Amino acid sequence: MSSAASLQKGLLLVLNAGSSSIKFSVFNVQAGKPPAECFHGKIEGLGGAAYFIAKAADGAVVGEHRWAEGNSVDHQQALVQLSEWLSPRLEGRPLLACGHRVVHGGRDYAAPVLIDDKVLADLEALCPLAPLHQPHNLSPIRAIREHLPDLPQVACFDTAFHHDQAEVVAQFALPQSVTQAGVRRYGFHGLSYEYIASVLPRLHPRLATGRVVVAHLGNGASLCAMQGGRSVASTMGFSALDGLAMGTRCGTLDAGVVFHLLRELKLTPEQAEHMLYHDSGLLGMSGVSNDMRALRARADEPQVRLALDIYVHRIVREIGSMAAALGGLDALVFTAGIGENGAATRAEVLEGCRWLGFKPDAARNAQNGPCITEGDPALVPSAWVVPTDEEGMLARHVLEVLAARGASN
Repeated sequence: MSSAASLQKGLLLVLNAGSSSIKFSVFNVQAGKPPAECFHGKIEGLGGAAYFIAKAADGAVVGEHRWAEGNSVDHQQALVQLSEWLSPRLEGRPLLACGHRVVHGGRDYAAPVLIDDKVLADLEALCPLAPLHQPHNLSPIRAIREHLPDLPQVACFDTAFHHDQAEVVAQFALPQSVTQAGVRRYGFHGLSYEYIASVLPRLHPRLATGRVVVAHLGNGASLCAMQGGRSVASTMGFSALDGLAMGTRCGTLDAGVVFHLLRELKLTPEQAEHMLYHDSGLLGMSGVSNDMRALRARADEPQVRLALDIYVHRIVREIGSMAAALGGLDALVFTAGIGENGAATRAEVLEGCRWLGFKPDAARNAQNGPCITEGDPALVPSAWVVPTDEEGMLARHVLEVLAARGASN
């Protein structure tokens, strides 16, 4: 692809790879139009008996495959299945590129980038900063480079949206030698926040330039304080473990607890890491599940109720912190799985934030918004429900990188 003209028609593939799953979306590209999703799906259960499912844009299932028990399916095998399924659906259209969600861009990568040998080496060097995410994000990149070496690949970073936060926000109170070694606040969920920032002007003019806290509440969860659509502060810092209590992650933790786990409870570093990432949060507190739907169904059980209360309390407390960073608050936006669908959670959070001026509207909240508070958003703080679109953001970035590449050739 040597010119912008080659971007007039074709398909884009975007991947979001984790340790045991790959989520994918396929976008149709036509000149002068935004990319339109035509397929999406996932391959889950990697490392064991995996399952592939693909759906059309309307949600109809258009492909399924289940590997037999006893097979240990890796990322490369999963991508072979995806390629075989996708090939007949190209229908003569070229596959223009593949975009990847990469959790960590470090201090050097503040924008999407075309992947070459140097970029890949730089991103691999960041694996110690995100050991449970980065290696899995990079695995499909290597596999595609091996099997489709001429296909352009673009890395889009979850840290990039927060890259310009002030040093007073980004630095820990640690020796400068440690800070210079890369131990600082980076922030995550940036692709989601970037998308939300792009649609704030459509919600209300006040949100385009105002002080907004976005609550990305999924299995992973965080808050981002935005001023004029730019990141001012975030609850996630050095790692995706920080901040809110999450599905299986503990969130903010006194560092002394880690030393206690190692010294007194005799956990190995690997065991402690696994506990904090995979056995804590809602799952660990409730002893039941990390699925909010399952927990709400059992909310009358004391331990489950306490887990839900702690989850909401942490969100409310951190919204106060974000409001302090902004010097006030004009709007709160809920997004991601729980944020978009969890009316009970939203209601409890807003109840805890009445002191900020929110007046919840129960009927609107039950209908998932978009605005779920009373009053004129121009005059009083408002709360909104806005579906995020990380895959769409990825597709946009890939097209921008390809267009810039074509213009420079």
